[in-house]
Amino acid sequence: MGTVIDSHFLALTAIVTVGYQFFFFVITALLKFDKVTDFAGSTNFVILAILTLVLKGLWSFRQVVLTSLVVIWGFRLGLFLLMRILQWGEDRRFDEMRGNLGKLAIFWIFQAVWVWTVSLPVTIVNASDRHPSPQAEDIIGWIMWSIGIIVEATADQQKLKFKYSPENRGKWCSVGLWKYSRHPNYFGEILLWWGVFVSSTPVLEGGEWLVVLGPLFLTLLLLFVSGIPLLEASADKKFGNVDGYRVYKSTTSPLIPLPPVVYGNLPSWFKKAFLLELPMYSRHLPQGLLN
Repeated sequence: MGTVIDSHFLALTAIVTVGYQFFFFVITALLKFDKVTDFAGSTNFVILAILTLVLKGLWSFRQVVLTSLVVIWGFRLGLFLLMRILQWGEDRRFDEMRGNLGKLAIFWIFQAVWVWTVSLPVTIVNASDRHPSPQAEDIIGWIMWSIGIIVEATADQQKLKFKYSPENRGKWCSVGLWKYSRHPNYFGEILLWWGVFVSSTPVLEGGEWLVVLGPLFLTLLLLFVSGIPLLEASADKKFGNVDGYRVYKSTTSPLIPLPPVVYGNLPSWFKKAFLLELPMYSRHLPQGLLN
């Protein structure tokens, strides 16, 4: 079928994303029902990937593979988050937004930007007329995605199981992958989206390389905005005065999984410079408790 509005499907995917997120924003605003928020974000990726694949109608091997990877990730994460919030009840992120339409609207606008931007690599691949045979970059990207989704899914399940065990009430999760990283699920998500980008590179030309903004935006978002900073602040406020937690934090990598015995013995400057142990991740700890 080919071109719809523009040859790269950028305007089309923007319109679809805004429409889809606006639909769920209305539901949230009118019914005060915020349990579908994460589901709306994850499934939006699925819609964009399938829509652009079908509209282009070429069905090259790379297009089908990348679309499938996004669909698998989107449905897995969307259903997991939906079932989790249905069991937990209200989403505490919206405690200050339910009565403030402006703040709620900003959240949904930001979610639309997140979906559209992070989807850029698969959008451009599905819109492309160039279809070189599979390259080394494809294989590397698929491997990165595979490792990433295994890490993310495993970490999600381990933490969910931990939280539902009565004996763990009031404790921080430090089992399984969480023994080697304070945020292994985010490590998996970052890795898999960089994998999608790497596997898109054989078809990129000129300005199309700007799709790197997709995984870059996601990485910056999780590192500096709505991911690690919020969770670190929450954990520090709950457990900051607990000796065991401070030991866990000082010996466990914030993102990249590493053995605690290795990470704990690394110099502070090395952690900050190369392993993303940013000062902002400890600013909510009581002063003097963590080097």
